[in-house]
Amino acid sequence: MSRTLDSKPVSDLRRDDLHASLSDPVLDTMNFLNEVTLRYPKAISFAPGRPYDGFFDVEQIFAHFRRYLEYLAARGGGEREIRDALYQYGPTAGQIRDLIAHSLRVDEDIDVPAEAIVVTVGSQEAMVLALRALMSGPDDVLLVSSPCYVGITGAARLLGVAVTPVEERPDGFSCADLEAAILAERAGGRRPRAFYVVPDHANPTGTTMPASTRADLLDLAVRHDLLILEDSPYRLVAPGSPVPTLKSLDAHRRVIHLGSYSKTLFPGARVGFVVADQRVRHADGTVGLLAAELAKIKSMVTVNTSSLSQAAVAGALLAARGRVSELNADTAAYYGQAMAATLRELDRCFPEARRDELGVSWNRPGGGFFLTMQVPFVADNAALTRSAEEFGVIWTPMSYFYPQAGGQRSIRLSISYLSPVEITTGIGRLARFVAAQRESDGGGPGRHA
Repeated sequence: MSRTLDSKPVSDLRRDDLHASLSDPVLDTMNFLNEVTLRYPKAISFAPGRPYDGFFDVEQIFAHFRRYLEYLAARGGGEREIRDALYQYGPTAGQIRDLIAHSLRVDEDIDVPAEAIVVTVGSQEAMVLALRALMSGPDDVLLVSSPCYVGITGAARLLGVAVTPVEERPDGFSCADLEAAILAERAGGRRPRAFYVVPDHANPTGTTMPASTRADLLDLAVRHDLLILEDSPYRLVAPGSPVPTLKSLDAHRRVIHLGSYSKTLFPGARVGFVVADQRVRHADGTVGLLAAELAKIKSMVTVNTSSLSQAAVAGALLAARGRVSELNADTAAYYGQAMAATLRELDRCFPEARRDELGVSWNRPGGGFFLTMQVPFVADNAALTRSAEEFGVIWTPMSYFYPQAGGQRSIRLSISYLSPVEITTGIGRLARFVAAQRESDGGGPGRHA
C-alpha cells in the first residue's frame, strides 16, 4: 500500500541570500578563462599560467612513489607505517615537512625547522590559512602590490578581509608607496597587518623585485611592524641564478613564505606549503610557532593534504637531493627560451615605427611565465571573445588583476604552455587582432601586421 506525501513547490535559492562575495567579479575570473579556452579549442591561448607538459612522464610518478617508500623503509619504517603513509590521512601539518625543510635549506638558504612548515593543498590554501590567522578584526587590512594575483584578492573577499592596493610604478614596486599606504591606513584608524607580494617573475606582470628593494622592504616591515606574505611559485622557472628570497634575508621573522610545487614539479599534485616561523605567545605564557596555529585552521578546512600527493612530491625531492633548482634546470631553460621567442616575435610583428603608430608596448621579463602588453583599446571580455572567435588567439585582460579600477588597456600573455611554433603563430594572430581592434575602436586605419 502506498501513500502520497504532501509536497510543496520547490523554491529557488535567492542569490541575495548567499554570501556577498559570490557576486564579486573576481570569483568569475578563473571560470571565464577556462570556459573561453574550452569554447575555442583551435585558438592559441596565452591565457593559462600552467606548466609546459612536454616534460611530464607518466611512469615517473610511480618512480616517485617507490623512492619515497624506500626512504621510509631505510628510516626504519615498518609495513604498517609505510602503508599508512599512502593510505591514511596523516598529520594535519603534513608528513613530508622534513624533506621540504631540507630542500629549502639547500636550495633557497631558508633555514627553518620542519615544525615551522605546514604542507597545504597548493599555495592557494596557504593564502587562506595565513589570512584567516592574521586578520583578527574588522579594522585589519591586507595591503597588496597591484596588479596582483587574483587568488589572494579572491581569498580575501571570501574571508571578508579588507584589501588596499599599492599600485606598482612603470619600473616596479616602490617601498615609498607602500609606506605611504601604511601611514594612510593608520591615519584612518585601520591596522595594516600584512603586505602580499610576488617578488620573482610576478603574476601577472612578470616583473622581479631587485635585491636593493628587497632589503628596503624588510627594513620597512620591521619599522612598521608589518608582516610580508611572500608568494614564490615562479622563482625556479627562469634560467640563471635568482635573487635571494625575502625569507632567506629575513632576520626578524617578518616574512611568511608561501611556496608551491605546481610550477616546478607538476600541478596535478596540488601540493604547496607555508613557512611560518613567527613566535606566538599564549595567554599562559607559553610560546609556539605560527605554523601550529595555521595547522589548527587547516584541520577545519581540508583536514590534511593528500598523502598520495605528498608521497609523489617527496619522491621528486629525494631524487633531486632537495635541489629543485637542479631538477628544474631543463624546464627553466625552456621557459627562458619561450620568453625570448615571444619577445622576438613581438619585435618582428610590431617593429618600432609600427608599435608607435598603433600605441602598443610591452615589458621584457628575463624569465617566468608572464609578460604585460599595453594595447590601444579597452581589453575587456568582449574584445577577448572577438580575439578568440575571429583571430584564433586568447589572452588575459589585465583588469582582472587590479583590486580597484585599472589595467583597462593592457593584457597579460602567458608563454609557459606553448610550443615555439604556437608562439610564432599566436603572436602573428595577436598582431592582426590588435591592428583590427584599434581600427574598429576609431584609432585610425592602421595596417594589419
